[in-house]
Amino acid sequence: MNAQPERLADVDQAAAAAVATEFEGEIREFVRRDVSFRRRSRAESGGEAVDHISSLVQRVAGASLDEIERVIGELQAMRDMLRNEGERVQREIAAYASLSQAANASMKVIADSLAQWKPGALQIRQDAS
Repeated sequence: MNAQPERLADVDQAAAAAVATEFEGEIREFVRRDVSFRRRSRAESGGEAVDHISSLVQRVAGASLDEIERVIGELQAMRDMLRNEGERVQREIAAYASLSQAANASMKVIADSLAQWKPGALQIRQDAS
């Protein structure tokens, strides 16, 4: 009678070992599925994060680029205005120089005319020079 309980105990242990092995296999499979799901979720959420960051950078960069383009436009307009003003000032200076030369020539003509009328005026003109 002793042999039979031992056999039952062996059968019970073998059955328990089989159940444990099957249970451990199921746990391993569950863990594998869970890990692969989490990796996919992280990859997807990582992709979403990249898209979110990318759109944020584009919005910030877009605003900065718009501001830079606006400043460049203003600087170009200022450059054109300064160029035009420089040309205008050069024309004014040339006109003033021409007017000054004409006035100087007119003064010489007047002085020469006065010198002919008054003999002493020539002396004053030469002393002034």
